[in-house]
Amino acid sequence: MASGKRTAVIGCGASGLAAIKVCLEDGMEPICFEKNHDIGGLWRFEESKKNGATVYRSTHVNTSKEMMSYSDFPQPKEFPNYMHNSYVLKYYRMYAERFGLLKHIQFHTEVLSCDYAEDYSQTGNWELKVKNTKTGEERSEIFNAVMVAVGHHAVPNFPVSDFPGSDKFKGSITHSTDYRDFKGYEDKNVVVVGMGNSGADIAIELSWHCDKVFLSTRKGSWVFSRVSHCGYPLDWGFITRYHVLRNSILPESYTRGELETALNSRIDHANYGIKPDHGPLNQHPLITDALPDRILNGAVTMKPNLQRFKENSVVFVDGTEEKVDVVVFATGYVFSFPFLKDSLINTSSDVYKGMWPLSQKHNTLALIGHVQALATVNPLAEMQSRWATRIFRGLSKLPTNEVMKQTVADHANLMKKNYYTSQRHTIEVEHIPYMDFLATQIGCKPNLLRLFFTDFPLAKKMFYEFCTGYQYRLVGPGKWAGAREAIMTQRERMLYPLKCLPQNQQSKKGGVFSYLFVAAIAVLVYYFISN
Repeated sequence: MASGKRTAVIGCGASGLAAIKVCLEDGMEPICFEKNHDIGGLWRFEESKKNGATVYRSTHVNTSKEMMSYSDFPQPKEFPNYMHNSYVLKYYRMYAERFGLLKHIQFHTEVLSCDYAEDYSQTGNWELKVKNTKTGEERSEIFNAVMVAVGHHAVPNFPVSDFPGSDKFKGSITHSTDYRDFKGYEDKNVVVVGMGNSGADIAIELSWHCDKVFLSTRKGSWVFSRVSHCGYPLDWGFITRYHVLRNSILPESYTRGELETALNSRIDHANYGIKPDHGPLNQHPLITDALPDRILNGAVTMKPNLQRFKENSVVFVDGTEEKVDVVVFATGYVFSFPFLKDSLINTSSDVYKGMWPLSQKHNTLALIGHVQALATVNPLAEMQSRWATRIFRGLSKLPTNEVMKQTVADHANLMKKNYYTSQRHTIEVEHIPYMDFLATQIGCKPNLLRLFFTDFPLAKKMFYEFCTGYQYRLVGPGKWAGAREAIMTQRERMLYPLKCLPQNQQSKKGGVFSYLFVAAIAVLVYYFISN
């Protein structure tokens, strides 16, 4: 087992920054390698092409700021709930400055290979070969542990060859990873292939500037709105402990039908021709407020999947043909760890809990941020890092390899059952259950039943409001004195940027005892289900 002192962190985006900070918090020596010139990873917009993916100029997050906050560093109350990418990068800079992370990062340094050190069988050490991208100088270093934090937006999934005639098409074919803004697309006819969040956002933006915009979808998609009940962010009432409890009690057919009814009350997906065969939670959600409006206005025209290209047009599977100038493939990314051997990690099914490659003799290498949930990666990556450092330092242990293999197989079967087949769904996790699992391993899971009797205002917030990372700083290793205050004021931070005129709000005094009774029953049921 490694001593846990000298740890390589690969990448300094959202996950890498969290990994560095946790290493420092736990008395380790992190050295972060970043092949670009700055922090932020995906969320650092750049006009020119860079190594790795980048957001486009107009990108806003689909997760509200409170859910996107690291567990001991709430976002400023002045920040908007759904932040533009410039605010996201500003937050990362504030985080890096607050915890002194920059001095532990080596920029312009690409990891060429990460392999077992000569003494790995005895020590668990790793040998990294790195290259200075400015000078070309290469060197090798030995580390006690490695945290791979490069994310899963590295290599574009670009299936152009799946469609005959693409080589004869006289227009432009590109991938969304190269899209920056509408400039250069003005007055053209454009097809956007892929109805994920990027595809929808690009189609919406182009619809204000292009002659015609077609959005092509293979399976359709359920459309969620950023704006939820009472004008709150979607995750305010969706990613809650109450919601998890409710869904665990009620039949899946009922909750699915209820959600479908709610989504169809906004737009009838069948009428729009985009209703999938699967349920709303059987795929990663499409979150957009503007798309239905642009479709109604005729600015975006929905189309089925592409069939083939012609010289100046494309043909869709329904036989319709449209003259187009540009085709943008918003078809996601392929997972890639080019510096790791295939024998170490080949597929996501080789990884326990999205972190631990099963091929390791010593668990001294962890993937950080290689999971996907309805919430953002920030709190997930931070919790993963907290667990990883405990494993590295010998304070916690993983199950036997046989148990981990069975867990991986069970998770793969669950993903096949719950989601339609795609690579991204192999790394899907349920946010709160996954965070609670990590917290249990760390020893920082809050006891909601105890809090119900000792601190009811806090327990109520934790149960009914969105499950923010602050909950996992209340107790145990890494306890933060400001955690309770952060939870109690998260609603105020959410509402702060919305207020203009002073409002005379009166609290409701009726029904207090019935509310307490219902809350008590809910918490008790939750406790017995989760323990």
